[in-house]
Parts: sequence; C-alpha cells; structure tokens
Amino acid sequence: MTRDEMLELYDNQLRTEAEVADAPEVTRIGPLWVATYVHRHAFITYRSIPPEVDLPALIELVREHFTADGRVDSVEWKTREHDDLEGLENLLTSGGFQKKEPETVMAGPADAVIEAAGPLPDGYSLVRAGSPTDIQGAESLVQRVFDAPVEEAQRLTDQLVSRSASDPDSFELWVVREPGGGTVCTGRTEFVAGTEFAGLWGGACDEGHRGRGLYRALTAARASSAQRRGYRYLQADCTEDSRPILERAGLMKITTTTPFVWERNRD
Repeated sequence: MTRDEMLELYDNQLRTEAEVADAPEVTRIGPLWVATYVHRHAFITYRSIPPEVDLPALIELVREHFTADGRVDSVEWKTREHDDLEGLENLLTSGGFQKKEPETVMAGPADAVIEAAGPLPDGYSLVRAGSPTDIQGAESLVQRVFDAPVEEAQRLTDQLVSRSASDPDSFELWVVREPGGGTVCTGRTEFVAGTEFAGLWGGACDEGHRGRGLYRALTAARASSAQRRGYRYLQADCTEDSRPILERAGLMKITTTTPFVWERNRD
C-alpha cells in the first residue's frame, strides 16, 4: 500500500467524528469539531476547511466560545501538514495559540507489522495486562522514559483504570517483562469504533533493554490482537526521534501534525 493510499484512509476514517467519539460534549463551529472534555480541556479538529472560510474570523469565534466557557482552561487545535492551509499557523499564533512540538503520523497494514517482528530474547515474556497494578506499572515506565509530569501521568493512569472497569474492551494494554518479572516495555491499543483502524498509544521501552526487538514484538502482538478483532490497519502519532522505531516495526510516515494550544489567562 502506498503512502497516498494510506493517507486517504486516515483522512476518511480517523478525522472528525472518530477523534472525538469519547468526548462528553461536541460542538460544531463552522467546519470545526470542538470537543469538550473533563479536566478542563478541549480539542479542535476538522476534515477540511473550505477556501472561502474566513480563517481569522473562525479563530476569533473559537476564542470567544472558550472565553465564555469557564469550564475549559486549555484548548488544543490540531493542524496537519498535508492540509496545506496557507497562513493558518501564523493566524493561530497571532490569535493567542502557542505552537507545540510537531508529531509524526505513522500508519500501515497490520500484516506488515506482524511480518516485521522477530522472536523475543530468552527470558523475556510478552503478556496482555489489565489490572490496576499493571496499568500503574506501565504508565510509571512511560513517565520515566519520557520524563512526563507526574501529575499528568497519574491522571492518565486513573483514567485507564476507570476505563478498564467500565469499558474493558475499548483498549488493550500489553507489556514485556524481563527475566526478573519487571515491566520493561509497554504499549496499549485503542480500538476506533466504526473504522478499520486501531491506534497505538503509550509505547515505551526501558533504556537498558533497548535494541533487542522488544518493541517490535510488542507491536506485532498488538497488531495480531487488533486483526483478530477485525481491524486491518494501525496508526500512531510519535516524535520524529521515534519514527525509525515504528518504521522498523512496519509502519510508514504519512504526514505530520502540530498542536496549537490556547490557555486561559487566570491573572
């Protein structure tokens, strides 16, 4: 499958409604899908913005909407490189949104990911995990590897523990354990209802155990499980540094995405 074919599938299946399916509240502002979440956060996406739309006016409508909504302290507007909306980034910046680090969008057939994997080294084990203790251990590893804020990591842990109790089939957590039993590699799969895609999230490998094919084996296990559930493709957002790892695991770069964040001034 070519990059353009995969990008078309991504655009048609993973944008707008699929991105905000878990939001308690979704509002439409022109072509935008505006999702409001708990924890005082909101998210903006769209399939396309027609050329006749007045971008400065649209951005101002968004600012007015969230200035009036005291429930929200931060808003992420997700841009994508291949949309080629001339001037959008500068307009967002001048409209009070701060540009964050871009991420690389990776995608590919589950078959390719399965074929790219090799066996685990002796002594390591690969298991599907799901207890609160498993989730806490996996997210602690992610927090250490990426030096993420502890409060943010704990909030995600609490959300996953809650979801595992209320909707256990909505995601899977997989871990690799070293011979002593400790978790040294982890990643979860998010199943996007109504699409052919499963999302790869929360991937991390302890520095002392890298270069042994653990992540590829972990990703192949997630691909096999997703395939058994009827999902043909996998997708992940990653840093550019992580792109080669996912390429070796069987995915391809299809575009980049850059978040722009507006934050409420509490002064």
